[in-house]
Amino acid sequence: MYQTNTIRLLQLFVVLALIVLGIQPALARTSDGPELPPQCESIGVDEGHKLALHVYARGVQIYKWNATTQAWDFDAPRASLFAEDNYFGEVGTHYRGPTWESKSGSRVMAKRVPGTGCTPDASAIAWLLLVSTETNGPGIFNRITYVQRVNTVGGVPPTTPGSVDGEVKEIPYTAEYYFYRAQN
Repeated sequence: MYQTNTIRLLQLFVVLALIVLGIQPALARTSDGPELPPQCESIGVDEGHKLALHVYARGVQIYKWNATTQAWDFDAPRASLFAEDNYFGEVGTHYRGPTWESKSGSRVMAKRVPGTGCTPDASAIAWLLLVSTETNGPGIFNRITYVQRVNTVGGVPPTTPGSVDGEVKEIPYTAEYYFYRAQN
C-alpha cells in the first residue's frame, strides 16, 4: 500500500513538473480525439488541428432562477480537471468564461462554435465544440485552438421552479475535455 501510494505521488510529481516546465506531458494523448456518434458530427474539429490534451472534469454547472422568465438560467461551470479517468492527478480548473486554467497558470478561454452541439443523453448537458478566443501563459493550454466537451453526465438545469429570484443551484456533472492545437 505504501509503495503504491509512493509511486502514485511520484507519477503526479513528474506530470506536474512537466506542466510547470511547459513540456508536453505523457497525459496528452496523440489520437485524433473522441469517437463521436453520428448525431454529434457537428462538434468535429477542423482538419489541420491536432489533439494536444485530454482531461477528465468533475464539478458543477451553476444555475440561477430567473423569476421573470420562470426558468433556470445557466450561470457558470466550476470543475477540477484531472489527468486520469478516476479523477486522479489534478492538472487544472474550469470556470466562468468558459475558461480552463492549468496548475502552472496557462489559460484558454473559448466560446461555443455557432450551430454545433448534440445531446446523446437527455439526462446530461450537451456535448459542445468551442473555439479559443484567448490563450496565455506557457504550459498545457498554450496555443489551444479548439475544445470539445464530450461524455457528459449530469449538469442539466433543475426541473423544479426556484423559490426566489436569483436563487442558485449547483448541479453535479462530469465530462471529458479534448484540447487541440493548429498543426504547424
